[in-house]
Amino acid sequence: MNILNLSKKIKHTLWGNLSEQEFKRFALLALTFLFIIGSYWLLRPLKDSLFISITGKNYLPLAKIISFGFIIPLVLLYAKLIDLVEKQKLFYVLCSFYSIIFAIIAYLLTHPTIGLANTVPSKDRILGWFIYVAIESFGSILVTLFWSFVASSTKTASAKRGYGLIIFGAQIGSMAGPSLAMAAGRFGLPNLMIIAVVGITTIPLLVKLFITIFPTTAESSTEFKQKKKTSPIEGIKLLFTRPYLLGILGISVLYEIVGTILDLQFKFLAGDAFKGQPEQLTSFFGTYGLTTNGITFILALFGTSFFIRTFGLQFCLVAYPISIIFVVLNAWAFPLLWILFGSMVTIKALSYALNNPCKEIMYIPTSKDVKFKTKGFIDMFGSRSAKATGSGIKTFVIKLANPIMYGSLISLGIIGIWITAALFVSRKNKKLIDKGNIIE
Repeated sequence: MNILNLSKKIKHTLWGNLSEQEFKRFALLALTFLFIIGSYWLLRPLKDSLFISITGKNYLPLAKIISFGFIIPLVLLYAKLIDLVEKQKLFYVLCSFYSIIFAIIAYLLTHPTIGLANTVPSKDRILGWFIYVAIESFGSILVTLFWSFVASSTKTASAKRGYGLIIFGAQIGSMAGPSLAMAAGRFGLPNLMIIAVVGITTIPLLVKLFITIFPTTAESSTEFKQKKKTSPIEGIKLLFTRPYLLGILGISVLYEIVGTILDLQFKFLAGDAFKGQPEQLTSFFGTYGLTTNGITFILALFGTSFFIRTFGLQFCLVAYPISIIFVVLNAWAFPLLWILFGSMVTIKALSYALNNPCKEIMYIPTSKDVKFKTKGFIDMFGSRSAKATGSGIKTFVIKLANPIMYGSLISLGIIGIWITAALFVSRKNKKLIDKGNIIE
C-alpha cells in the first residue's frame, strides 16, 4: 500500500491530477512516440555521417534546400491522404513505405561501388542525396501525423496534464536511438539501418493497439467533428487567412532558421574533425543526440508538465526564444566544436522539452482541417523552408569576413520576431479556450 501511495504521489508531482484512464491513454501514446522518435534519432546521426562520407560536407546546405523542394509534393500528397484514409491507417501506409525504403538503403550501403566501400565523396553519388531526403521526410511526416492524431482526440485541460508524459516517454526512445548510433563501429552502419526498420514496423502495431483499447478517440476529435471533405490546399488557405495560425507558423519555424545556422557550423567542424571516418563521425553525432535527449529527458520528467501547469503557456512559449539569445551570443563569442556542441544541445533540449509541447497545445482549439492539413503544411513545408532559409543564410554569410558575427546578428533579429509571435499566439489561445471557440 505504501508503494502504491508513493507511486501515486510521484505521478501527481510529475503530471498533476492525471486520472488512471488518462494515464493509460497518454502512456500508450508515449510508447508509440518512443518508437517514432527512437527510430528517427537512430537515423538522424546516420543521415549526417553518411551524407558527409558519401557526398561531402560542403553540400549539406544544398541538401537541406533540396529536401525542402521535395517536401512540397509530399505536403499535398499528405493532405490528400488525410481525406482518403483513416488517420490511424495512415500510420500503416507510411510506416510500410519507409520500412521498405530504409531496407533498400541498408542493402545499397553494402554495395562495393555505390555504398561505403567507396571512400571517395562526390556530389554525383546519388545514394547520399537519397538517404538525406528520405530520413528528413520521415522525421517530418511521422512526427506531424502523430501530433495531429493526438490533438484530434485530446482536450486542452487533459493535454496540459498528459503531454509531459508523452514527451517523457519519447525521450527514452530519443536516448536509445543515439546510444545505438554510438556503437556504429560494433554494429556497422547497414545493420543500424535495419534496426531502424524494425523500430518503424513496430509503430503501426502500437497504433492498432491504441485504437483497440480506446476506440472512441481513434478517428474523431473530442472538440470538433469534420462535417465534409475539403481540398488538399484547404490547410494552406486557412493558414494565410487566420492570424492565429500564422502566429503558430512563427513559433514553429523561426527557431529552425536560428538552429540551422548553428547546426551547419557545428557539422562543418565535426566533418573536419572526423574526415574519412564515417563510423567515428556517426558515433560523435550519436553522442550529441544522446546528450541532447538525456538533458531533454530530465527536463521532460521534472520540467515540462510542471512549467506548463505552474507558469502557463505564455511564459513557456516566450521563455524559450529568450534563452536562445544567450545561446547565440555564447556561440558567437566562442566558435569552437565543443562550444557549438553545447549550444546545439541547449537549443534542441529546450525545444523538445518546452517549446514543442506548448506549440502542439496551440492546435487543440482548431478544426480538423487545421489539425491535419494546416499543421501538416506548417510542420513539413514550414519546417523545411525554415531550414532552407537557414542554409541560404549560412551560404551567404560564410563568404563574408566574419561569418559567425553576421550569422549571430541575423539570428538575434529573427528571435525578436519570434518573441512577438509567441506573445500573440499565447494570448489568442487563452481567449479561444475561455470562450470555447475554435479556429476553423
